[in-house]
Amino acid sequence: MDRMFRVLAFWTGIFAVMFYLGDMDKTAMLFLAQTGFFLIVGFLNLTERMYIYLFAAYLTVFFCGFTYWTTFMVTPSIGH
Repeated sequence: MDRMFRVLAFWTGIFAVMFYLGDMDKTAMLFLAQTGFFLIVGFLNLTERMYIYLFAAYLTVFFCGFTYWTTFMVTPSIGH
């Protein structure tokens, strides 16, 4: 399970680089923070149950933030 968190760190790191190259600095920093989180957790050598709990907590925070952002921050529009 610890290897999967390192894989998540790798992919979020790739996304951070791509966002940075695309001049999306705030998103790049967000993904860089996620990369750091996944790397730290990946090297903690926790039990598999704890890794599942951490991932469930991560998903809960992500979905709450995503729902808040799409509900209250995104301006509805059609096209550009």
